[in-house]
Amino acid sequence: MQRRMFITLLGGAAIAWPLAAEAQQPERMRRIGVLMALDPDDLEGQSEMSGLKQGLQELGWVEGRNLQIEYSWPGGEPNRIQAFAKALVGQQCEVIVARSTPVVAALLRETRSIPIVFGWVVDPVGSGFVQSFPHPGGNVTGFQNLEFSMVGKWIELLTKIAPAVRRVVYIYNLATVPTGFLRALDALAPTIPVQLVAAPVHSSAEIDAAVADFAREPGGGLMMMPDTFNEANQAQIIALTAKCGLPAVYPHRFNDGLISYGPDLPSLFKRAASYVDRILRGEKPGELPVQAPTRYELIINLKTAKTLGLTVPQSLVVAADEVIE
Repeated sequence: MQRRMFITLLGGAAIAWPLAAEAQQPERMRRIGVLMALDPDDLEGQSEMSGLKQGLQELGWVEGRNLQIEYSWPGGEPNRIQAFAKALVGQQCEVIVARSTPVVAALLRETRSIPIVFGWVVDPVGSGFVQSFPHPGGNVTGFQNLEFSMVGKWIELLTKIAPAVRRVVYIYNLATVPTGFLRALDALAPTIPVQLVAAPVHSSAEIDAAVADFAREPGGGLMMMPDTFNEANQAQIIALTAKCGLPAVYPHRFNDGLISYGPDLPSLFKRAASYVDRILRGEKPGELPVQAPTRYELIINLKTAKTLGLTVPQSLVVAADEVIE
């Protein structure tokens, strides 16, 4: 009996050992890339990356355990973006997460096969990235962040918080700005009570010159265009508005910015994680519809307003999603 029991137990163990060994095998490591048109120390970019990684983790993808992430931070200069796109495509990632229109355009010059999920693009159809929102059709899909019509809302908010503004300068780099915003401003110009002043720039030095020249006359305000170049130079622009005493409106939250209205970008990147997950599990990007923001945030910085000598209307304070004091 004892010998028979021992053989039975030994046989059961022999079956269990391979199962236990199989269960202890490490998970298959998957590789994705991230290409951001920002510098690596940009706080907004790091916040967006936190949103992406949080979304991935909630779906079972943990960096270092079953996911390897290749990060690329070229800043906002177009030639560097293209060089980084080429290098990232060469790393054989299964999916690439992209931030901004120039980044997606650069990636598409390098690959039409690797799936690309954008978390920050304004006009994916007009830019030729997708065929339509419901049916993207190629290797690109993702999450739209803004609409061209929002330029009117930004000017409205700027003149509400700073009623003395009669002239509004908008800085942009023609190589990186979504041109639909420029068309929207041209159409809006005859209908608004402020003068719009275009300031095309190509370098940070030109930003200094454009703002200083504009600020020589009174009654000025600044609208920061949602332009990859501006995003990469946002600290400089915000510092200049403070130095020149210019009220400014921004497309989304920046530290020390007076007022902003736009989507919560970290939440967009967290939502983008769901598409990365679905593609890694076998779905095709061309069959995943492009999605729009679910909400916009109005953020007012009372400290900056006080520095500029502005009294924020109570109606704006009440309407704000966040008031920074």
